[in-house]
Amino acid sequence: MAAANDLRKGMCIRYNGNPAIVLEVMHRTPGNLRAFVQAIIRYIGTGKSADVRFGSTDKVETVEVHRQTLEYSYKDQTTYNFMDPESYETVSFEEEFIGESKEYLTENMKVEVLFVEGKPANIDMPASVILKVTESAEGVRGDSANNVQKPATLETGKVVQVPLFIKEGESIKVDTRTGQYMGRA
Repeated sequence: MAAANDLRKGMCIRYNGNPAIVLEVMHRTPGNLRAFVQAIIRYIGTGKSADVRFGSTDKVETVEVHRQTLEYSYKDQTTYNFMDPESYETVSFEEEFIGESKEYLTENMKVEVLFVEGKPANIDMPASVILKVTESAEGVRGDSANNVQKPATLETGKVVQVPLFIKEGESIKVDTRTGQYMGRA
């Protein structure tokens, strides 16, 4: 147990019985009232954020958190298999846990997995990834008056909008947070 005054950004606490990561912490002392700590937390299980208030002397339960870097190896029918580069152990995750991150996974890609109390809770992808264009229509000459874009299928099966000059076989940089084209790689 830690005092609410000891809360820091990035800590993991248990609030209302659920583990949550502290995103922001502000210590407030209004004029004639008691001091309090206002924090913005994100629940690990649901991904929803909440604005919570603690008295400055309240006790907060901290949760054991462990981050581990894993390398993506291959996909089975329903599981995604990762390898620990230090111990060479294989760790498998269900498709539901991977979520939309599967659209960016390529062989030997390193990802960071957050473990809360020994159980996997979240997978952190790099901010951007480099993927190869496998299918893209040819751009029509003279169509470049404005920022005209066309759909392109990437090696993972994801379809993104790219400028007309991108051709099949080229590698492009894609933002994993928005899923948008960032530039040539």
